[in-house]
Amino acid sequence: MPSLVDYAPIVGDSTIEELRGLGKRMAGQRVAMVNSTRVGGGVAEILDRMVPLLEELGLRVRWEVVEGSEPFYRVTKAFHNALHGKQEAIAPEMFQLFLDVGRQNAERLVLDDDIVFIHDPQPITLVEQRRPGQTSRWIWRCHVDVSRPHQGVWKFLQPFILKFDAAVYSSSAFAQQMPMEQVLIAPSIDPLSDKNRDLAPEEIDAILKRLGIPRDRPIITQVSRFDYLKDPLGVIEAFRRVRKSIKCRLVLAGGPASDDPEGEEVLNRAREAAKGNPDIHLLMLPPNSNIEINALQRTSAVVVQKSIREGFGLTVSEALWKARPVVASAVGGIPLQVKHRYSGLLVHSVEGAAYAIKQLLSNPDYAKRLGENGREHVRQNFLLTRHLRDYLLMFLTLGVAEEMVYLNGH
Repeated sequence: MPSLVDYAPIVGDSTIEELRGLGKRMAGQRVAMVNSTRVGGGVAEILDRMVPLLEELGLRVRWEVVEGSEPFYRVTKAFHNALHGKQEAIAPEMFQLFLDVGRQNAERLVLDDDIVFIHDPQPITLVEQRRPGQTSRWIWRCHVDVSRPHQGVWKFLQPFILKFDAAVYSSSAFAQQMPMEQVLIAPSIDPLSDKNRDLAPEEIDAILKRLGIPRDRPIITQVSRFDYLKDPLGVIEAFRRVRKSIKCRLVLAGGPASDDPEGEEVLNRAREAAKGNPDIHLLMLPPNSNIEINALQRTSAVVVQKSIREGFGLTVSEALWKARPVVASAVGGIPLQVKHRYSGLLVHSVEGAAYAIKQLLSNPDYAKRLGENGREHVRQNFLLTRHLRDYLLMFLTLGVAEEMVYLNGH
């Protein structure tokens, strides 16, 4: 892991000094981060990079993961889809299983830290163990788009949410009418991670050769879980439309996640849609294939993120950081990253995606300009150092440090 000083050439010395100053005010505070998996997805990636830097700033941080069976994760996947507004059949026994697994995890995890930070719905029932008079601050971090949630699931979760001191969302469009603190904090990428650091040309060449991706034609890439909400079938259809007039290749690259049981099913549907087309490459990458994803994004003529629903879509910021032109759906937190015709192109359909991809492939200068603008937009708004600052400021706003000073008699 890099240290804070390693980020100074990218974000400036003043940013690092500001973080150190905030860290001094939070020194010694105990923080528990709780989510559903250590591998796969943006939440795990962020925590993997953020926890060591919070510790460097003087906080005492532990990262806990809830445990559950495959039926539990099928329930939480259905909840996830329903919160995004997808039609799901939600049966009463699903709520009961969710509560049962929550109680099992509550018996296993003791959460008496100064700050308890719960990520997404899977661990949300842990707030039930909060005791009256406990000085801990409990924060719920919602990474999904709940602007139009399934009302049955939302009403089930809402009593738990209301027991937190604050709820954090990636976009103002996701916030709900609730009598509690609601905070807007966008996710981030780490520019020094293996997924985003600079790669030498020969390193990229070797990785593409190992993955079996020829570089004889422009490459269109989408990096995401194999998930219906990421619409890989729509990406394949858009590619077919582009390929009628421009010779190119498509790469759909994703990886497994322990809390997402649908991945293999969606991958098989994508294989059926590809119908053995040699110009369509479907890659189910093993966990931590970060350098491989980095190389794929850097070698792409266009990076696509054609989500139907999206919490934020960090793969967009990853591509923009590499100065790649991006075509993405105008959903969730994506419009925060892609300013239409400035840092990328926003689309609303398969037809729109195909048209935008052809526009970029046919006009390399325009594509380059969008990519350069996108990199600067990410540098200013979506890097890990900004994310750290926002979290520290939120902790201070919630009065965590001041409360501890009072209790210690200083």
